[in-house]
Amino acid sequence: MLNARDILETITMIQDEHLDVRTITMGISLLDCCHSDIDVMCRKVYDKITRYAKDLVATGEQIEKEFGIPIINKRISVTPAAMILASCENKDAVKLAKTLEKAAVACGVNFLGGFSALVQKGFGPGDRELIEAIPEALSVTDHICSSVNIGSTKAGINMDAVGLMGKVVRKSAELTADRDCIGPAKLVVFCNAPEDNPFMAGAFHGAGEPDCVINVGVSGPGVVRAALAKAGGCDLTAVADLIKKTAFKITRMGQLVASEASRRLGVPFGIVDLSLAPTPAIGDSVAYILEEMGLECCGCHGTTAALALLNDAVKKGGVMASSHVGGLSGAFIPVTEDAGMIHAARCGALSLNKLEAMTAVCSVGLDMINIPGDTPAEVISAIIADEAAIGMVNSKTTAVRVIPAIGKKVGEELSFGGLLGSGPVMPLSTYSPAKFINRGGRIPAPMQSLKN
Repeated sequence: MLNARDILETITMIQDEHLDVRTITMGISLLDCCHSDIDVMCRKVYDKITRYAKDLVATGEQIEKEFGIPIINKRISVTPAAMILASCENKDAVKLAKTLEKAAVACGVNFLGGFSALVQKGFGPGDRELIEAIPEALSVTDHICSSVNIGSTKAGINMDAVGLMGKVVRKSAELTADRDCIGPAKLVVFCNAPEDNPFMAGAFHGAGEPDCVINVGVSGPGVVRAALAKAGGCDLTAVADLIKKTAFKITRMGQLVASEASRRLGVPFGIVDLSLAPTPAIGDSVAYILEEMGLECCGCHGTTAALALLNDAVKKGGVMASSHVGGLSGAFIPVTEDAGMIHAARCGALSLNKLEAMTAVCSVGLDMINIPGDTPAEVISAIIADEAAIGMVNSKTTAVRVIPAIGKKVGEELSFGGLLGSGPVMPLSTYSPAKFINRGGRIPAPMQSLKN
């Protein structure tokens, strides 16, 4: 039963503490759009997306207005495009990307995810064609996001795909160098990618999902930080308990929006993703939560332990607030999208090595990190391999979204605008992993994979 105190508390969270629903994402299966003729397939893809998602943005805006809850993004995710591309005789992946872009514009959404391939165990029909087309596809579109899953706990790591993705990330940056290298900011390389993630750039509609579904991602780092600020000098047990209670309240709002959107659109409700997704706005920061716990600056010793506490407490509180929890669900640490992370990177407190350690205990991985423009493709591949190894061995989702800042050096900045933010170019080790990467093959699955 809601009372006046609950209502006023929620209003404060929204007005003063940056509480919002980060995204309503409609997942759409394109499996029934397969056709041997690329033009016929593209027409079917466009028709289905625009038919299913034509009211998505308007519905989100209605819910915002009626409930007073900010819904920042309305997005679409689709079946990994490589799957439907496999049916074509002429596998023109760029033409498919342009069709997806046209559909995204027609529906008025912020992003469309699913220009994707799942190659953790090897390349199937359409996979290599799509992957090689990613740089051009991201350079000629504004709303399309891409992802490639190169490893899993069950399959191991496809090092041939890892080697290819280093080249793809670098080329994507080169083709968009005139736009602050925006291409790789829309590209994620995964290990253990979830099929129901509503967050970009990694969202796609998995093969095990229904024909159409609504997934919602909530966000409230500012709310958690404000709650901790009011709590004073309590011990870490009390901190964890407070975060759990706050995450419960945040997730209940997401559950409400998801259920309402599902009802109005006549589409099944999928999941609520519990992830604390920060923004460049001051106060809306995961790093500031960690500092509120007692760290002088995010990145100092103790950061990994504090993040582990935060991530676990968010999951424990959120899972009790929704009938279906999924996606990534935890705490995101994208450097350029988090005001506190940006500050920590600029002052030198936060290094790539520390970020890698932090990814072992948080939702995803090395996210939105600017690296020197002259970084070789093999080094990018090695970063991907390291992060995938953490995900594979720990049976968790990890990802890499790094941006080679073409023409820029350590300390210089890239600025993407909006939620993607800005940040400094961070230093990397200058020693070469090229011989290791060029061996190719597969890193075998770990013992943890034998759970049947």
